[in-house]
Amino acid sequence: MSLFTPLSLGSLTLRNRLAVASMCQYSADEGVPNDWHFVHLGSRAVGGAGLILTEATAVCPQGRISPQDTGLWNEAQGAAWRRIVDFVHAQGAAIGVQLAHAGRKASTDQPWRGGKPLAADAGGWPPEAPSALPFAPDHPTPHALSVEEIGQLVAQFRDAARRADAAGFDTVEIHAAHGYLLHEFLSPLSNARTDAYGGSLANRARLLREVVAAVRAVWPAPRPLLVRVSATDWAPGGWDIDECVSLARWLREDGVDLIDVSSGGLVPHARVPAAPNYQVPFAARIRHEAGIATGAVGLITEPAQAQAIVDRGEADLVLMAREFLRDPYFPRRAAQALGATIVAPPQYLRAW
Repeated sequence: MSLFTPLSLGSLTLRNRLAVASMCQYSADEGVPNDWHFVHLGSRAVGGAGLILTEATAVCPQGRISPQDTGLWNEAQGAAWRRIVDFVHAQGAAIGVQLAHAGRKASTDQPWRGGKPLAADAGGWPPEAPSALPFAPDHPTPHALSVEEIGQLVAQFRDAARRADAAGFDTVEIHAAHGYLLHEFLSPLSNARTDAYGGSLANRARLLREVVAAVRAVWPAPRPLLVRVSATDWAPGGWDIDECVSLARWLREDGVDLIDVSSGGLVPHARVPAAPNYQVPFAARIRHEAGIATGAVGLITEPAQAQAIVDRGEADLVLMAREFLRDPYFPRRAAQALGATIVAPPQYLRAW
């Protein structure tokens, strides 16, 4: 079955085309992943996924969404990730780290505590962005990054990728979606700059392409590099699929192997027509028009649904988040439903 055929991305071959999408756990201490992350990610590897992606992992302290986000800005964090990476590999899965900076959506509380912006006396910090435009009326006005600070940010992504290599990760995914910093530079709704990083599409895409080049310098081909994008802001005057296709063409030339296609997150008033497969057409269009492998995500919950996406050539990889929260062993259930064979850990063989 096509969902359970291997997928090659650069030098990496995934055992199947089911991936665990990044899901923030808001459970780290000073950016260091712990036993929660070990069990959360490790159990999905036992469950049969081909690729496990970490949560949005900050390249610097101020790039965290919350104080409890994971990071990869120091060696202690890298060592903690190594333990998780080794276990995932032992289960036959690949693992990638999603490198991120939250931009103007940084410094917020855990979602189950309301997710509101944190004041300094509650552990918060001033957010950063391309322009001094807050995410929402109840969010602080962010600091607009200078050109010098942008250069420092690019170096932070590079250094985090170097630590990812030392920790044994198989791939790196650069997070340029969901209203976080790199997406903020892409969208005219959040980027009002008049310098080389604002205005035209080429200028708004400049930072992301610089980050890709810096990461590629320490993560050379054929090692796979992924980028997650929001295909549209779902808001008038915002980033849209036409610009995203153009960006994907550039990213293919820059050495990116797969575009992980999501949408939204930039503005709180977006009108998102959420329904099963609602983002799949974006992945299909980028795949066919930009000539690059894509991953589809968004309300994909059933084996036959995931199978059809791959069979129809709409995406090369199917990523799921909430369904993996409900069922860490979804690939095993999907294989049974689709008549495919999937290897179980010897400890679980009596269930097959």
